[in-house]
Amino acid sequence: MMLHAQSHGAIDDCPCGTAVTAYLTTDLEVLEEDHHEYVKLEGHSVDKRCHMVQRDGLMVIHKVTTVGEEVTEESMSYPMSVLRGLVTEGSSLLLMRLIALRRKMPENMTFVSLDPGLHIINTSFRELDQRQLEVGGELLDVFGVERIIQSMEGSPSTWQCYFLDDGHLVTRVQVGSPVTMRLLELPSKAEKVDFKKIPLVWEEDMQMRSKFLDRKEELKADHSSYLRQHPEIRALISDFLQLLLLRKPDDVFLFAREYFTPFASNHPADADQEAQSL
Repeated sequence: MMLHAQSHGAIDDCPCGTAVTAYLTTDLEVLEEDHHEYVKLEGHSVDKRCHMVQRDGLMVIHKVTTVGEEVTEESMSYPMSVLRGLVTEGSSLLLMRLIALRRKMPENMTFVSLDPGLHIINTSFRELDQRQLEVGGELLDVFGVERIIQSMEGSPSTWQCYFLDDGHLVTRVQVGSPVTMRLLELPSKAEKVDFKKIPLVWEEDMQMRSKFLDRKEELKADHSSYLRQHPEIRALISDFLQLLLLRKPDDVFLFAREYFTPFASNHPADADQEAQSL
């Protein structure tokens, strides 16, 4: 699955935002993820990018932090065996959404995660008290999930998120921060549309026809090159066709099998001759 989430806004006229793109298995195992955060302050901008990808049994992580003009890079890799149950920014968002859809929080929701210093730590989830929030002029029941992220370098950070019945995120806030992200309007409910199947006529599609012709020429060139490298192929086929037209057998497949059998490396006659020579 591919997950993509982003938010962009401004705090005191300073642009800020976060975006995450993750590729996950149906077991929520992270295959690859890119996480980007930024705050553009006048004369002191902060930009953080973290990319992780599974490769050869390892999770390879590369982090780039830019503060003003100073750039700091960190790289780390961990065996997947020690990251069993890893929850990242991307997978945690999908996990919380699934919990909100079921409106039930399992017990002992603790997972492996990574802190800002790329150290292996624990992150836990718990259900928040039921409450109502106003969205687009409507007062709606929402389901809350709290995520607590431990840290090796400082105090843990706590995030509280509330979701609608359909899984849409209504509000997200970091405890202790004056900034709250809120949903201002209810998402429009998509109407079911009956899409009719349109037959594919690739000959009339310029792009597909162009790809077909390019591939056709590529194969022709490859086949011609192979035949030039192996001139015995033409002689073999020519001899076979000449004998076939002379004999005109009723069973062409049987004739072809008898004709080409002596060329087989595991032909019984060859094995007998080899045994006699030994």
